[in-house]
Amino acid sequence: MLHYKTYLKSPNHEWIVFVHGAGGSSSIWYKQIREFKREFNILLLDLRGHGRSKSKRLLFRSYSFQNISEDVLEVMDHLDISRAHFVGISLGTILIQTIAEMEPSRVRSMTLGGAVMKLNLRSRLLIRLGNAVKAFVPFMWLYRLFAWVIMPNKHHEHSRSLFIREAKKLCQKEFKRWFTLTMRINPFLKDMREREAPVPTLYIMGKEDYMFLPAIQMMIGRKKYSSLLVLKNCGHVCNVDQPDRFNSEVLDFIRKHCSVTVSVS
Repeated sequence: MLHYKTYLKSPNHEWIVFVHGAGGSSSIWYKQIREFKREFNILLLDLRGHGRSKSKRLLFRSYSFQNISEDVLEVMDHLDISRAHFVGISLGTILIQTIAEMEPSRVRSMTLGGAVMKLNLRSRLLIRLGNAVKAFVPFMWLYRLFAWVIMPNKHHEHSRSLFIREAKKLCQKEFKRWFTLTMRINPFLKDMREREAPVPTLYIMGKEDYMFLPAIQMMIGRKKYSSLLVLKNCGHVCNVDQPDRFNSEVLDFIRKHCSVTVSVS
């Protein structure tokens, strides 16, 4: 099972499940925990191969977005969490949407930060380059390059450093498994863009998320259950670049979709 950590407000409070992106870990949510645990039960996860989720049983499972999403549901089942709000960043948003398609009754709402819904030409070229050299180039060189391309501005430096630091905990073999998964991502995302789970969804994107924001802006008008919020002076990792605004907006959104009135103490 994935490594996880919980913050329990009470059995009567609703759950929020936080899902990080590729190369990260549950530690990227450190600017959210204090605010969110005041009103909700919190579940933090390390995806397989990330953080402290390094068991051999996990690593020998096949790698697909569906299988990795099932890892998350396995933890929820273990904790008797029948339904939850989900908050994700980057590739974690793909897993959340996959869960919503697989088991929509488990998802009260989705907050998709720095959502990846289409790979543009630059990102496709980067993935092809990485695939061509991954056998003989240290994966941290590739990861640093990707981090600089995705988060290029000076005020993205903290987000870059955080993700590079967490990625160092991955081994080369594990990086290759996740990288192979990204090679199949565009057909998967195309199908996902054409469907929409009947779940309240907030896309929250940085205005400086040059690689992924345009695709969200193009598709949002076709979505019935979704809305888009764009944060100024913010890049791809919006929960780190603009934590106060991120926390405020996401909490407001989740409160609107709670089945019971939220109490704060």
